[in-house]
Amino acid sequence: MSDIALPNQPVPASQGTVVEQTRAAAEVAAAVSVARQFPRSQVEATDAMRELCSRLAVAQRAFYAVPNRGAGMSVHIARELARIWQNIDYGVRELARDDALGTSEMTVWCWDVESNVRSVRSFIQPHERMKAGKRQALTDLSDIYLNNQNTGARAVREVIFTVLPGWFLAEAEAVLRRTLEQGDGKPLDVRQKEAVGAFTRLGVTPTQIETKFGKPQSRLQPAELAELARIYTSISQDGIPATEFFPDQTVVIPPSTKAVPPPADDYDLIADAEYKAAVERGEVTPDA
Repeated sequence: MSDIALPNQPVPASQGTVVEQTRAAAEVAAAVSVARQFPRSQVEATDAMRELCSRLAVAQRAFYAVPNRGAGMSVHIARELARIWQNIDYGVRELARDDALGTSEMTVWCWDVESNVRSVRSFIQPHERMKAGKRQALTDLSDIYLNNQNTGARAVREVIFTVLPGWFLAEAEAVLRRTLEQGDGKPLDVRQKEAVGAFTRLGVTPTQIETKFGKPQSRLQPAELAELARIYTSISQDGIPATEFFPDQTVVIPPSTKAVPPPADDYDLIADAEYKAAVERGEVTPDA
């Protein structure tokens, strides 16, 4: 009697797979147990959030702004708020990579272990990036990794904000904006000079800043300095080109101040006018 192969038979899991599944299940059970033993205090979390958001160094990295792509709180502050809220598990994972198709399968998650609220996003990330309005294929492994992590970080920000309470996020944003406007106690003129100096190191000229806000740098107000702080973070931390916010300057050639001699035919008219003026002043006697 010959052996008959039955279709759709499950493939036995390897020993490594079984060990990994067991470990993952144990980690989940341990996280739930710890969350129940040490529940968060919303009062303490709120106080810690207010103290954190009142720090200028934190507020300066708390927002992003990209023309035509949106603005809001950054992944940096999302991670800090998740840490303060406690009993939060989040992350990003690359599930698979297909070099032939030039794509990676990604998943991100955020899980409030205490309340059992979970948000998950899965997506296909092309091995491409936008440059000058066009897609540019990536082949270097480091570039692909960084591109995946950059997109994953933005997705992590969204799932964290989905899990955290709305009132908690709203109050954090209000405190952060107030911190940006008030600064760290330095006089306004000092903050203006520091802001302009920081952008100069990025290759942005004071004229470009003045053109953007339509006023001299010495008249920039706290709200405008706060906007500059958000732009600075987008350029220095998120890699957004400065030209997205400050278009290249247009060189304007001022008109020449050098006197242009009149056409030759006008010399007689000029001499005649000067002669008549001299007669009227009595400086010369008119010809008979």
